[in-house]
Amino acid sequence: MPDLRAHHVGITVSDLEETLPFYRDVLGLPVLDRFTVSGDAFATGVGVDGATGTFAHLDAGGARIELIEYDPDADPCTAASVNQTGAKHVGLAVADLEAFYDGLPAAVETLSEPQTTESGASILFLRDPEGNLIEVLEA
Repeated sequence: MPDLRAHHVGITVSDLEETLPFYRDVLGLPVLDRFTVSGDAFATGVGVDGATGTFAHLDAGGARIELIEYDPDADPCTAASVNQTGAKHVGLAVADLEAFYDGLPAAVETLSEPQTTESGASILFLRDPEGNLIEVLEA
């Protein structure tokens, strides 16, 4: 069996132009690439008839975050909390979680102030403009 390695974490968004500035400007992730993919092979590959995907790839320090807006779009399925079956989140590490938290714009929704868990990790969960969960941690 071939060796697998992570390539990206994908997040489907309803409005790429509205969501991308959050990841680029608020979280400070550089944009690596932007592109659109369509055609029969893409639609068959993703299992969505007539699909077109508009993509932005961002560099998260060794991991790639892929934001994708689909046409046609579908009903939203954002999980309200992390303990729901099927819930997902992206985890990003920082050297100083308190400084990161203090630097967040007031409009960014967080689930709480930074918390230090019994494992010793400090965590902060926030939401992007579409409600997707992002964990920022200081291990």
